[in-house]
Amino acid sequence: MSITKSAYRRDAPGAGSWDNLDESHRVWADEMNKGTARPPRRAAFAFVFVTVLLDMLAIGIIIPVLPKLVVDFLGGDTGEAARVYGLFGTVWALMQFAFSPIQGALSDRFGRRPVIVISNVGLGLDYVVMALAPSVYWLFAGRVISGITAASISTSYAYVADVTPPEERAARFGLLGAGFGIGFVLGPAVGGLTGAIDPRLPFWIAAGLSLTNALYGFFVLPESLPPERRAPFAWRRANPVGALALLRSQALIGLASVNFLGNLAHAALPSVTVLYMMYRYGWSERTVGLTMACVGIASILVQGGVIRPAVKQFGERRALVIGLAFGVAGFAVFGLAPTGPLFGLGIPLMALWGLANPSAQGLMSRRIGPHEQGQLQGANASLMGVANLIGPGLFTLTFAFAIATTREWSVPGAPFLLAAMLLGLAIVVAVRVTKAG
Repeated sequence: MSITKSAYRRDAPGAGSWDNLDESHRVWADEMNKGTARPPRRAAFAFVFVTVLLDMLAIGIIIPVLPKLVVDFLGGDTGEAARVYGLFGTVWALMQFAFSPIQGALSDRFGRRPVIVISNVGLGLDYVVMALAPSVYWLFAGRVISGITAASISTSYAYVADVTPPEERAARFGLLGAGFGIGFVLGPAVGGLTGAIDPRLPFWIAAGLSLTNALYGFFVLPESLPPERRAPFAWRRANPVGALALLRSQALIGLASVNFLGNLAHAALPSVTVLYMMYRYGWSERTVGLTMACVGIASILVQGGVIRPAVKQFGERRALVIGLAFGVAGFAVFGLAPTGPLFGLGIPLMALWGLANPSAQGLMSRRIGPHEQGQLQGANASLMGVANLIGPGLFTLTFAFAIATTREWSVPGAPFLLAAMLLGLAIVVAVRVTKAG
């Protein structure tokens, strides 16, 4: 079988010239022509999808009970608990920023499977520590361990890049996003139900899922990166600054900036949405929970059923811009809606924002070789860590300023309007760096 220019999509970078093909396409084609490339493996993708789903279930299960456990340890002081819980999130993001490049470089050197297995063992032990925690300091230690070992997400993206042709990666990344969504819809529900029985029980269930996932990875998950495509481990690449050095072209820097702005805007959702719903619409916990479930279901539908046909119809470049535009519209509706039903109109718009990230990931993965996919995902995870360090404080302070009672006016939707502006800037960057030519 010989791969020629005609085999490539029209929207591939340099599609009209074999010499100008992006790095990922060129390496893939050369290996196929030489007979050394492994064919795409649908079964391998199914394996890693299960890995991600179990991982997200474990994370989602502890969401409803961890804040309550912190409150209990602090004698019921909700204000102090909020500050401590915010510190937990900051430390977790900081560990991700520091250690994701190391894990990405390790996966490029030793393969994806051992990193995923070790990650899940680490997460399982973290949940055991939190299940047994006698004080808030033990919970803090658990968050540090979790931030260090939570590598399976970025490594899973590298795994998908290994087993998927470049032109199909955006759709596969979208399916992984559906796995995230399922985990975050089912996980909190299971955590809430079991936490009502015993607040420690969800941690034991999460530990069991993570350790089962480690066994699954060890005995079932096939390796995706053959030895001949691995890269030597080097500390200059295995640190946040060194990993970002991979973003050496204007297009990669621009697409990474788009991802960063998107992650920063996304931080508005977990930071202020629940407070906003209760403050502006007077919703109960039950109504908030049902609304969040609707958000998760809409996201699953888009990630699992819309991304593939959308990318096929529009190409990755236009799908990226269209997704970002839906995100701007969704945030605008959230920020401006005077009533709860009008707020609900923004949910499908926000779900369609899900077109953007898989398209950006697909465009980025095309521009590097197979031996650098892990480093790329480590760099992306580091940027996400920076966004998660900045975002919560940015949006909570914006919300507090916008509803302050010391002024005659208030704009409670200000955090969402700020997020819409960030995505608008991302559109400008995306259009500039993805121009054909």
